[in-house]
Amino acid sequence: MQDGNVEILQNKAKQQDGAAAMEMQPLKSAEGGDGEDKKKPNPHKKEKSVLQGKLTKLAVQIGKAGLLMSAVTVIILVLYFAIDTFVVQRRQWLPECTPIYIQYFVKFFIIGVTVLVVAVPEGLPLAVTISLAYSVKKMMKDNNLVRHLDACETMGNATAICSDKTGTLTTNRMTVVQAYIGDVLYKEIPDPDALPAKTLDCLVNAISINSAYTSKVLPAEQSGGLPRQVGNKTECGLLGFLLDLKQDYQTVRNLIPEEKLYKVYTFNSVRKSMSTVVKLGDGSFRLYSKGASEIILKKCSKILNGAGDPRLFKPRDRDEMVKKVIEPMASEGLRTICISYRDFSQSPEPDWENENEIVADLTCIAVVGIEDPVRPEVPEAIQKCQRAGITVRMVTGDNINTARAIAIKCGIIHPGEDFLCIDGKEFNRRIRNEKGEVEQERIDKLWPKLRVLARSSPTDKHTLVKGIIDSTQLEQRQVVAVTGDGTNDGPALKKADVGFAMGIAGTDVAKEASDIILTDDNFSSIVKAVMWGRNVYDSISKFLQFQLTVNVVAVIVAFTGACITQDSPLKAVQMLWVNLIMDTFASLALATEPPTESLLLRKPYGRNKPLISQTMMKNILGHGVYQLTLIFTLLFVGEEIFTIDSGRNAPLHSPPSEHYTIIFNTFVMMQLFNEINARKIHGERNVFDGIFRNPIFCIIVIGTFGIQIVIVQFGGKPFSCAPLELDQWMWCIFLGIGELVWGQVISSIPTSRLKFLKGAGRLTQKEEIPDEELNEDVEEIDHAERELRRGQILWFRGLNRIQTQIEVVNTFKSGASFQGALRRQSSTTSQNQDVTHISSPSHVSLSNALSSPTSTSAAGHPRREGIP
Repeated sequence: MQDGNVEILQNKAKQQDGAAAMEMQPLKSAEGGDGEDKKKPNPHKKEKSVLQGKLTKLAVQIGKAGLLMSAVTVIILVLYFAIDTFVVQRRQWLPECTPIYIQYFVKFFIIGVTVLVVAVPEGLPLAVTISLAYSVKKMMKDNNLVRHLDACETMGNATAICSDKTGTLTTNRMTVVQAYIGDVLYKEIPDPDALPAKTLDCLVNAISINSAYTSKVLPAEQSGGLPRQVGNKTECGLLGFLLDLKQDYQTVRNLIPEEKLYKVYTFNSVRKSMSTVVKLGDGSFRLYSKGASEIILKKCSKILNGAGDPRLFKPRDRDEMVKKVIEPMASEGLRTICISYRDFSQSPEPDWENENEIVADLTCIAVVGIEDPVRPEVPEAIQKCQRAGITVRMVTGDNINTARAIAIKCGIIHPGEDFLCIDGKEFNRRIRNEKGEVEQERIDKLWPKLRVLARSSPTDKHTLVKGIIDSTQLEQRQVVAVTGDGTNDGPALKKADVGFAMGIAGTDVAKEASDIILTDDNFSSIVKAVMWGRNVYDSISKFLQFQLTVNVVAVIVAFTGACITQDSPLKAVQMLWVNLIMDTFASLALATEPPTESLLLRKPYGRNKPLISQTMMKNILGHGVYQLTLIFTLLFVGEEIFTIDSGRNAPLHSPPSEHYTIIFNTFVMMQLFNEINARKIHGERNVFDGIFRNPIFCIIVIGTFGIQIVIVQFGGKPFSCAPLELDQWMWCIFLGIGELVWGQVISSIPTSRLKFLKGAGRLTQKEEIPDEELNEDVEEIDHAERELRRGQILWFRGLNRIQTQIEVVNTFKSGASFQGALRRQSSTTSQNQDVTHISSPSHVSLSNALSSPTSTSAAGHPRREGIP
């Protein structure tokens, strides 16, 4: 008989484990995270960010071209020298001439290396790093704490945002504004004298006791300010309701402290309710329950009438209340909470473990409508997102009518639009097949029109995010940002391209799973993240536009000049100074441009748009033509224009010439003024717009000009410079300013007419990071994801194990069979844990719950903090 009891209990434990696993099934099926699969290699390679992929491709192309030009330059110089010296002039290679010839070959090699150094964009990684680091620092002031640098850039390409409602779109300051008590609907807080004494007393006890004792309403910090809400905001709203009724919840809590609570059924996202049992003075028990009104009302069989006495509450009465009370409240954007109670006799004591039977046959005390006002800045922020080509979706646990009303207030949907607002039950019905499996084809039919998902679980949120990301319905892959604050939001935050965790209301698990933390829990901060993300992309494009112009000109000048004159017009040290200007200084100047609102007036660039657009290519080639024309003019006829000695074909160790110094100085002046042109990449005419908002840019341009004066006037032989006269300086500056005028000419030419121009840096396929780079990272990512996915299952299993073991202990309080039963029970437990063992926060919570003396109720049942 006793062995039979053990077997029954073991079967019960397995069934409970199965139920818990089924409840969390979508998280497992979403990406297949079984403990047995933990050691298998990840079949999917990690995808590079869009900008990272484009830059890698472009840098490789430029590097190959630079290496080719460098090699050709050296080969031509060597062949030209050899043919001219040993064939044309018919000289012999004499031993005493060997050092001279070697110096010539070293000079040719140095020219080749210089061409390569100038051609290869080694400043590109620096520009990217500076831009990201600068953006991250500035985003802190905009309440965005960036945890992963690439998330900043990814946010610039976001096409969809799945946002929470409470605290993100709304102020998260809950206030009861309507109440249905004693068959009367009060549109404002009623006078306490107007309520039946029995009903008021029951209401005060139900709210005070059936709440986490950590939830409190404290006086305002400043006189005239609003009271401070500490803890769960919904419970604070209910406690504030008691204060408005001139009742003191703390008095009740002092009479029944937390350790005297007999049993607590904590809140979870499945049943959307919380219940607490207290033992009354006569030995009987009373259960207080609160939760989502449509769920709790289904469990109510009675309701308190106008005199404070219970009367029958039939299904017909419930339907009428839903129609006349709950729906009108929800349509005004109010969250409706039903407060109820139930009495139990002392004997026989109920089976407290059977929650479904305990939380039933309730008596409704009141239904309250809680308002969570929309943040005043949110409608404008959402409008900016929509204008920027970003679709905002609300994913909330609230009633569908409440969610729809808030979405209309926020501007997510507008009356008359053909968009979907559905709840979690309907969502699952539409996306799952007959076997209950999620089908991508079904999600693809749903998500483009979906704007509000109400009464959703964390599982639904994860499924939606995964479905949008995996969708191939549109040409461009959707880049999805997600907001979340709870532990259960971890998988969705991890799956999203960019996960935003709430800095104030968010749990540690949510923050760990996120890429960016919103320190003010405000949706408008997400819009600023979009601006900064797009600004990073544009800053890199500005830098590339400037650098490639310098690259093209410097390489062609060095190559052509070397081939014609046997020497580069720009010496090695001069080229390195130019390289410093266009790499380090330019990356600092152009990568620190602050964002503007105009960034939100265009659609996301997307994966297939080239990094260097046709407009940028037009600017690069246009300014290249201007600079090459001037440089070659100065090279071949400059000595006649300025009436100075020619610097061409100078002997090996000849002193610096004014001729080549003017060429070098003019080249640098053109780069300085072209740096101002490079600030605009979309064909804007006013290149000075907002220039003083970036002091770093101004300092670098002025500083570079000052250093150039020092190099030219005092550089001497190390920089191959001869001091210039004032009029020569004026001509160099004048030719440099001509870049600004020429820029206006280029802007006047329609890009659409230049059909021959092609973009560069296009990403046509997914760029992948090799497996060897990810060996360690994959394990870490997989472990973290599985930790989040399995945490809730382990929580259920852990509790079920404890409950079963307590029953075993109670069944076998004496006798040798107790040891055998417990051994068999422990064996079953360890086997199951071996299958799904993951080090999870749930283990820590469970052990704390067992070890803490204050976490166990008087009846020996585990006490968990719960919040609706």
